[in-house]
Amino acid sequence: MSVKNKTRGGVIGRAFAVMSAAISVSAAVENHRRPNSRDLHTLGIDPKAFDRLG
Repeated sequence: MSVKNKTRGGVIGRAFAVMSAAISVSAAVENHRRPNSRDLHTLGIDPKAFDRLG
């Protein structure tokens, strides 16, 4: 497998991870629950800062 193919797979995998985290966080907020810290971190949001928003 070439480096280009590995990079492309990494980019696609990262895109799916970000989309999954965004869906999870939005569903949690919509249902008045605290989102998972891992999902917030994936989106680049500091979980401690998110707690201060409420």
